[in-house]
Parts: sequence; C-alpha cells; structure tokens
Amino acid sequence: MGRVPRAPGSNRRSYPLHEHPGLSPGCSPFWRDASPTFLYVPEDFELVSACGSRPGLLCEWIFNQTGSDAAARIASWLVDRPLRIALILLAAWLIKRILNRAIDRFVRRLTENTTVESPAPALPDDVSSVAGRRALREHTLAARAKQRAVTIGTVLQSTTGLVIFLVTGLLVLSELDLNLAPLIAGAGIAGLAIGFGAQSMVKDFLAGIFILFEDQFGVGDIVDTGLATGKVEEVSLRTTRLRDQAGTLWIVPNGEIHRVGNTSQLWSNAVIDVEIAYDTNIDYAISVIKDTLDKIWEEQDPDATVIAEPNVLGVDRLGDSSVVIRAVVKCEPAEQWGMGRIARKRIKEALDEAGIEIPFPQRTIWIKSDSDAQPIG
Repeated sequence: MGRVPRAPGSNRRSYPLHEHPGLSPGCSPFWRDASPTFLYVPEDFELVSACGSRPGLLCEWIFNQTGSDAAARIASWLVDRPLRIALILLAAWLIKRILNRAIDRFVRRLTENTTVESPAPALPDDVSSVAGRRALREHTLAARAKQRAVTIGTVLQSTTGLVIFLVTGLLVLSELDLNLAPLIAGAGIAGLAIGFGAQSMVKDFLAGIFILFEDQFGVGDIVDTGLATGKVEEVSLRTTRLRDQAGTLWIVPNGEIHRVGNTSQLWSNAVIDVEIAYDTNIDYAISVIKDTLDKIWEEQDPDATVIAEPNVLGVDRLGDSSVVIRAVVKCEPAEQWGMGRIARKRIKEALDEAGIEIPFPQRTIWIKSDSDAQPIG
C-alpha cells in the first residue's frame, strides 16, 4: 500500500511543472506553492518511478532510507528481483516434485493391483505347443498392463511438467517487467500455425494415447485395422507396427485407425463350414459333425483348446453343387486357426467313415451338332 503524501513543507521534491516525468499533460497537481512554475508531488510517484508499480520491500526500504532512485533500482535488480525469481523457481520445483511423487504412487498402485489380480507367469521356453503359447500370452498381457501403467505415468508427468514450465516462465518474465501481451499473442499465432501444419501428427499422438489408455490392443494381439491385418509387434504414441502372415511389416499411423478388430481378447470362435452333397440326409450329417466336435471338446486335447460346447448352427447356404453346414467352436484367443485345422481333419475322417460324400464341383455339358439345328425361314 502506498505511503500517505506529506503535507506541504515536509520533505518532498519540487519539479518544474513542465519537467515532471510522472505527470502527463492535463493532470492537476496535488499542491502548488506561491510560484506557478513549480509542482509538488507525493513521494509515491518517485517510489513507483524507482521501484516500479509493484515495489519490493527491500527496494522501498532503501528508497525510504536513502531517497536515491539509483540505489533503489540497484537493490531491486541485484537483490529483490533475483530473490523473487528464486522463490518462483523453488515453488515450481516443489510443485513438480510433489506431482511426480503422486503420479509415481498412482502408477505403482495400479501396477500392484494388476499384479495381484493376474500374476505374470514365467516366460515359457517352448512356444510351439498350445500350453507354451498360452503361457506366453498370459506373460505378455501382464507385461503389457505394467507397461501401459508406466506409459500413462510418463504422459501425465510430461504434461504436468510442460504446464509448470510455461507458468513459471511467464511469472519469471513478469518479474523482469517484460510486456507479456506480445509474447502470448505471438505464441498463440505460432501454436495455431503449428497446429494446422502438424495436425495429422497431433491426431496420431492423441489416438495413440487413447489406444494405450483404453487398452484397445497391445503387443501380441492379432488385429484388423482396416489398413492391414496381422500380429502387433509394437505400439507407440504415434504408430502401430503389424506383421502379417506373409511376413510383411506394416507401419500404421494411429490417427488412421478408424476401427480395429481384435481377435485376441478373452476368447475366439473357430467357424467351420462343411459341404455335403444334395442327396445326403442333412440331419444325419449334422449329428455326425456334432458328435465329432463334442469328442474333441470332451477329450480335452491340449492342442484343441475348446472352452465351451461346440454348436452346429445348421444349413448356412446352398451352393452350386453342395449344401454348406456351419459349426462354431469357442476356443482360447488367437487359437481359432489351429482349432479349425484340427476340427476339419477330424470331421473329414468322420464323414468318410459315415459314408457321407463331400462333393466337388460338377458340370453337365450339352453338345449340339449342326445336324440338330432347325432351319430358319
């Protein structure tokens, strides 16, 4: 709060009316003495001129003690302002440290909860068998959950660090009496230009963050992104790497993934289509297929991984030379292809044993000779 101006005759300075730097033309003076050429002003104007609009305690004390503008300015720039800037930096460091510890605690708790709910099994030595693939999948899921928590923590720490850095920078610049309006306006224009120029990259990063947060897919999953289908090898904030069955590595920007089909979540269905001849008893063929699939389920074949009773849906379509019967077998995730190969082999053997023909395309060709042609006329 400014000091109360002293009465005329007290310790105050006089300026010629046309030379006082703190008054603009048209301002009325506080006091005038007998001479109209001099103006007496309170010391608050001199304090503002020496220490600025927000004078520090040290600057104001030195100005009150010495009455020297130069000494007050030197004290302000050498002691007062550096001290306030140091306090701002210290407060920013403390806030950043507290937030980082809170984020680390959140990530640690999330990781511990994930580990308690589904402990990560040991990495298997042999992944050629179904048991090995199952152990590898469980190990990958547990590691992916931990990695997702770490990634979330890294993103949160980076975001909070950037916000604290920007706010601290603005506060420090304000302590140096810099006009922040042009700086903020320029930064806004630059940000707008960068946003328009790199909007696809920003879109990729935002999509990657939501993919990780929502756990849409991860390393080891077999997904269909619309642009490519294959096994996920790497997921970053900007791109997803897939390797298809032919061995081609696809690098897909996350912003281009508008929909994704994940065949490795919780369970999968092996869809089996069996073709039989038109003269075959359909009910008998369905019973043979059903019995064969039930035997696979009851045998608990370690290579079959059936987790529910198979279901024969019935006639799916009528083809040119066959009737198609569809069956669905629920199995472990990403095992539908192996399960389908086992089921088709067993069904083929059962149909051969039951005498049911699996037809092949047949055509009847009529050959017309020239002698059979009727004259026109």
